[in-house]
Amino acid sequence: MLPFLKLASTTAVAALIGLSASAQTLVYCSEGSPEGFDPALYTSGTTFDASSHPIYNRLVEFKVGTTEVIPGLAESYEVSEDGLEYTFNLRQGVQFHTTDYFTPTRDFNADDVIFSFDRQGNPDNPYYQVSGGTWEYFNGMSMPDLIKEIVRVDDYTVKFVLNRPEAPFVANMAMDFASIVSAEYAQAMLDAGTPENLNQAPIGTGPFEFVAYQKDAVIRYTRNVGYWAGDTALENLVFAITPDASVRYQKLQANECQVMPYPNPADIAAMEADENITMMSQEGLNVGYLAFNTQVPPFDNPNVRLALSMAIDRQAILDVVFQGAGRQAVNPIPPTMWSYNNDIEDYPFDPEKAREMLAAEGVENLSMEIWAMPVQRPYNPNARRMAELMQADLANIGVEVEIVSYEWGEYLERSKALDRAGAVLLGWTGDNGDPDNFLAVLLGCDGVGGSNRAQWCNPEFQALIDAAKVTSDVAERTRLYEEAQVVFKAQAPWLTIAHSVVFMPVRNEVEGYVVHPLGGHIFTNVSLAE
Repeated sequence: MLPFLKLASTTAVAALIGLSASAQTLVYCSEGSPEGFDPALYTSGTTFDASSHPIYNRLVEFKVGTTEVIPGLAESYEVSEDGLEYTFNLRQGVQFHTTDYFTPTRDFNADDVIFSFDRQGNPDNPYYQVSGGTWEYFNGMSMPDLIKEIVRVDDYTVKFVLNRPEAPFVANMAMDFASIVSAEYAQAMLDAGTPENLNQAPIGTGPFEFVAYQKDAVIRYTRNVGYWAGDTALENLVFAITPDASVRYQKLQANECQVMPYPNPADIAAMEADENITMMSQEGLNVGYLAFNTQVPPFDNPNVRLALSMAIDRQAILDVVFQGAGRQAVNPIPPTMWSYNNDIEDYPFDPEKAREMLAAEGVENLSMEIWAMPVQRPYNPNARRMAELMQADLANIGVEVEIVSYEWGEYLERSKALDRAGAVLLGWTGDNGDPDNFLAVLLGCDGVGGSNRAQWCNPEFQALIDAAKVTSDVAERTRLYEEAQVVFKAQAPWLTIAHSVVFMPVRNEVEGYVVHPLGGHIFTNVSLAE
């Protein structure tokens, strides 16, 4: 029996959320439903908030609030002089969760590390195709080509042998896709004929244990007693899934939840004036973009992409959608990130020139789709309204736009299709503070059909980012990434839209919450004042 809640009505959900009256129960009004609970299968921050952060750990972690890498399930690691071998010394005595549906018989060890990565890169692993098995991060980051082998030195020592040096490798191991799952639990579910339970009924080593989930309604977690890094102050953690930002705000005001993400820009001033709410904010390590499908005519023509980009008034988008809480994006990485190319000039807003360019390319009576996300994201507070503004701008140059949307999980899956029509609104919040996490994952050839929604594979761009990966010289990496941004801008696979400021309203009784630059909502160190 899977641990899904059987709730008869919204009243029952409200009654459950009413647990927040306890000082040990925090309710987080999340913006959407997770796609699943196995973070290696997905790329959405909504999913990571519900899975990798509360349930799992990684070999190394990011210190919350920073991009600093600290020990996790590995107490330490060593790197060979040639940069081809990374040896991780594993923490002993770490226990996997004991739940109503699984009781582990052993502690975490090297077998779990090897299984967690082997299933993503080995077609012969029985879990390789389970639950769709797209492994977007693993493939988008060229891990199948990078990792030569993973060696089990002993129970508590694992060595990754690489085919080439990889400057951001340790930081990559702190990312959500690298969460460590239980090999014993996976085998038990395989033997039972229910391997999908690894994704639907998760077992991890993290600060909270998964209790139950009702789709589109609520997720419940409980404290992992005996957590290796120390028990959490919170006894219970509840995700009240609330897609409407106005409803999230109402719940926050009524103390039905204590933390909410992605407020409506129009509500921020009122929140700042509310004596019961603390408004936290931080310039986001993010980018919002419109990705053209560069494999489908006429969007395979960079001049067409450039013309369409010049027809869209991004300042109007910033004024209407972001209401000043962001800046116009020029490059595919945020300006707070090292190697940002300050010398690149942005496309002008020039509808007349855009019309002339389309005519010069023989493009007339163009009809296209723009896909708009159904949920708020840190890089896009209202994708539907943004798409409507784009629709009006493109109509001014004779381009007819149909706005398309799907449920969030379906949107993410369908938008990966190589034959997807038109352009898709998406964005990215950095995973590890390295430019490679934007440029390679989102725009590299290995991400085509997955995390690269522009389906753009440019040999010149790829050669530059590949060269940047194999050197640890930051000055040289910076030079190569700056050149890669020049290629990107000339080819225009995206219209870069905005880098947003992230606002995070929390009730005053919430203590220890930190806005994380990598976008995650993490409650490990959070408590509620009595």
